[in-house]
Amino acid sequence: MKTQADKLKELVNNSTKKELPTRVIAITSGKGGVGKSTISANLGYALYRLGFKVALFDADIGLANLDVLLRVNAKKNIFHVLKGECELKDVAVDIEKGFTLIPGESGEDIIKYADETHLNNFFTQLDFLQDYDFFIIDTSAGIDKRVQVFLDAADDVIVVTVPEPAAITDAYAMIKVISEKRDVIYMILNEVTNEKEARNVFKKIFDVAKINIKKDFRLQMIGYIQKNKVISNSSIKRELFVKEFPNVVVSEQILNIAKKLAKISERNVLEDKNGIKNFFKKIFAGF
Repeated sequence: MKTQADKLKELVNNSTKKELPTRVIAITSGKGGVGKSTISANLGYALYRLGFKVALFDADIGLANLDVLLRVNAKKNIFHVLKGECELKDVAVDIEKGFTLIPGESGEDIIKYADETHLNNFFTQLDFLQDYDFFIIDTSAGIDKRVQVFLDAADDVIVVTVPEPAAITDAYAMIKVISEKRDVIYMILNEVTNEKEARNVFKKIFDVAKINIKKDFRLQMIGYIQKNKVISNSSIKRELFVKEFPNVVVSEQILNIAKKLAKISERNVLEDKNGIKNFFKKIFAGF
């Protein structure tokens, strides 16, 4: 039976364009503590289980923690590459073959080493990442210029929120800012009681956005995740709940989101997306 990845590659091979560039997805939130990093890691693994090659990039400025969640002892990260201390392939950690972590650190360090010599050396090392189907970025929470740089450069943006008044307000504020430079934003409702609550929260945000944001803007709920002790217990144990408990409802919900992302990639197979090199060029230009 063909996987989603096989179907995607067939579409690309049968098209008149070159091989589909890596799809860059930024996962963000209006405030911290809504499960953004946990979702990033588990969603990346779910895509990997669907047959895609996935790289995770930890861009959570000041709170990079994907290495902790994935039980990785990362002594060096992407900024050591910029400084010329090692090569990019040396900091890439294979959690499993085809599922890779690119550790991050404080984004402010980018500025120090974003000169022509360091960048040219860095760009020559990006070729090995272009073989990946998805490049998922776990950004910092909140509206910050450094976060916006990553969001502006990504192909797709997913905003995560929980059903709490402060989180909902911050999520909408985040969406409003992001919408100034893109026409579509996806949402994941986390820690909800059930689907009804997820849709009610989304509708509140959607209705306000419809009134206050440009007419051609689209806000789409790509999925929801129920509150479940499996998630919190797995985080404490530094495990991926999708991997350790594939048959529980929350793992199925993450997998459904992954399938929707795969379909989005299939629908947009002929789009001229950024690819890894253009993504990082936009990042450094933004800083």
